[in-house]
Amino acid sequence: MTRFSALSLLRAGLTGQKGWSRHWRDPEPRAQYDVIVIGGGGHGLATAYYLAKVHGVRSVAVLERGWIGGGNTGRNTTIVRSNYRQPQLQRLLEYSLTTWETLSDELNYNVMFSQRGALFLGHSDADMTHLAERGDSLRCAGIDAELLTRDQVARLVPLLDMSPNARFPVYGGLIQKRGGTARHDAVAWGFARAADALGVDIIQNCEVTGFAMTGGKVTGVKTNRGEVGADRVGICVAGSSGLVAGLAGLKLPIESHLLQAFVSEPVKPMLDTVVMSQSIHAYISQSDKGEMVVGGDPDHYPTYSQRGSPHRIEEVAAQAISLIPALSRLRMLRGWAGTTDMSFDGSPIIDTTPVDGLYLNGGWCYGGFKATPGSGRLYAHLLATGESHEIAAPFSLDRFARGATIDEAGAGPLPQAR
Repeated sequence: MTRFSALSLLRAGLTGQKGWSRHWRDPEPRAQYDVIVIGGGGHGLATAYYLAKVHGVRSVAVLERGWIGGGNTGRNTTIVRSNYRQPQLQRLLEYSLTTWETLSDELNYNVMFSQRGALFLGHSDADMTHLAERGDSLRCAGIDAELLTRDQVARLVPLLDMSPNARFPVYGGLIQKRGGTARHDAVAWGFARAADALGVDIIQNCEVTGFAMTGGKVTGVKTNRGEVGADRVGICVAGSSGLVAGLAGLKLPIESHLLQAFVSEPVKPMLDTVVMSQSIHAYISQSDKGEMVVGGDPDHYPTYSQRGSPHRIEEVAAQAISLIPALSRLRMLRGWAGTTDMSFDGSPIIDTTPVDGLYLNGGWCYGGFKATPGSGRLYAHLLATGESHEIAAPFSLDRFARGATIDEAGAGPLPQAR
């Protein structure tokens, strides 16, 4: 690991960081690769890294239309957990969570993964019954889950409104202590640096505008920097999945919706766990810089604008303040919207497509960031071998036609099929 003395850090700061070396190269696209990954977010970079590291496929290009991590990787609330109800999602997210636990060492880069705990609140007897059922399901799968009483929640998060007349009274909660948060940009940079060291070409400002086809098979991509050939092409572009797949004539069971979040001005530590409520779909954590990070429901209409609606910010802020009244004293620092690719059962798609040589990783809805390392490993397996890993096999594209949907009830509102 590269180490810097206090003097070298000061010198770099005073000279505009002119002495710092690049963490990854800035190559021109080559004429031909074994694999092209479209999308330079966390999932795409992780896929490229595991292709090179695990499968020895090093003739790989990651094509990003903007800059690395500039899409949904930099537009989320950084929560990591595996406490899902459906067994398919439990296996997938637990696979990812165990990868998170050693990721900084693996990449030799601090992704700032903090296992501060992920707490779901219960606001009624029915909520507590659902949380107890979820906890039983998780423990049966060997995943940590602890049901908390009202008093235990009050001791864990003293700032919660525990009064009898609270707008959302707290009856108890369910915590996964191994859950927590990670630093989104550090995740992108860590994977980019490690993939580049293994020979992967990371090409920014390279927008895919079409696919090169021969006899119905994808043989490469057309970009604003010329045509680039490849034996296999993987789509990994989050909210733009439908747009990119449409360039190959595919229509996906996905809609793109906005999911907004915002942060407050930084304050001293006041919340040392992630607090979530699926009854009202609000989630709150505190960043390492002291900002309160708040998110909630999507805007509920298809769009790619990334602007968001003021009424949603007002609604989410009201919910957060109802849970933790002290938040009312803070000023909002900034807000953003990510374009999420909402599948119609709330679960991802990791599979081949009807177009030969073209693969898809998308439909992550709210769960994209937490799945980053596991998704990359599973997608790399598919791209390298042509076969789905057993953990990824249930997340096939044809499950909607077969009636084999994976509906995670309570994960959040889903788009309505049209």
